[in-house]
Amino acid sequence: MAIHVWDYLKEYEAEREDILDAVDSVFRSGKLVFGESVGRFEEEYAAYHGVRHCVGVDNGTNAVKLALQAVGVKPGDEVVTVSNTAAPTVLAIDGCGATPVFTDIDPVTYLMDTAQVAEKITERTRAIIPVHLYGQCVDLAPLQELADRHGLKIVEDCAQAHGSRRNGVLAGTTGDAGAFSFYPTKVLGAYGDAGAVITDHPTTDEDLRRLRYYGMEDRYYVERTPGHNARLDTVHAEILRRKLRRLDGYIEARRAVARRYEEGLEGTGLVLPATAPGNEHVYYVYVVRHPDRDAILAALREFGFEFNISYQWPVHTMNGFSHLGLGPGDLPVTEAAADEIFSLPMYPSLPEDLQEKVITALRGILARG
Repeated sequence: MAIHVWDYLKEYEAEREDILDAVDSVFRSGKLVFGESVGRFEEEYAAYHGVRHCVGVDNGTNAVKLALQAVGVKPGDEVVTVSNTAAPTVLAIDGCGATPVFTDIDPVTYLMDTAQVAEKITERTRAIIPVHLYGQCVDLAPLQELADRHGLKIVEDCAQAHGSRRNGVLAGTTGDAGAFSFYPTKVLGAYGDAGAVITDHPTTDEDLRRLRYYGMEDRYYVERTPGHNARLDTVHAEILRRKLRRLDGYIEARRAVARRYEEGLEGTGLVLPATAPGNEHVYYVYVVRHPDRDAILAALREFGFEFNISYQWPVHTMNGFSHLGLGPGDLPVTEAAADEIFSLPMYPSLPEDLQEKVITALRGILARG
């Protein structure tokens, strides 16, 4: 039986009636773009986070990009972030005409090494993007101190951290804006692309609403550029409204999967995920590490298991970012992790028997050395 890192079919069967009712309610509403469901989802997602504003957009990449533009990032600016992230984080910076500047990562959690950020700040630095990676939060306290001292903005990339907390504070609620993706694999996922930005700042909220709708204040009248066609689809908004009510349940199910892995893989030689002090991990992905990663993955494929590497190619080593003048050796901790990490199946409806097959296969492969 093929086993993949992510699958939605069992979850869909359990939620099918509600999902189809969500779609039908939008189709019957008479308004397919900017329908009532968009505003209601925005209100409910903001309320979940205890913030004043949420602006739905079409995908997570634009959530980061529009958030950067709304807090004032312009061509020629610099934005500090990490290379151990999905490329869209960095593409969003590039899409603003700004330059990404990379810090290395913590070797245990793979999160931004916040101690390195100060040395990356120049007179061109405008913002910092901490990436709340794999399901847990970056420590924002030192970043907030730097931002206050240097007049910088913080845009939290929360694409992998819906519902994650650090010291009781939800991801996305500390900085100037928090950007989310609702791509189907996410902890809170739509049935296609979708995203959102949350903020407590009224002017940021107002600019985000212009930016996502061609830069328009009123229909057909452009108030500012650049403007985008980046609206949240009404169908996805209604589906997300329904699924938001189940978000905490999804998180608990993910944590149960993580506990089974921890119990089943203890003592195998795999480096299992470490949760930073104060963090409440939501396990968007379950990333393990081993120096013989490639051989292990090859052996797993013989069982029909196809697993991901998050992320195999650090962004600074990709050809598309060669203009930054970086390459192998520039971020040694990031690069060392990229050679050894891989992700095990992780989703709320992962059947225990399939998970046990993965654990059994891994234990056998690792026992052979």
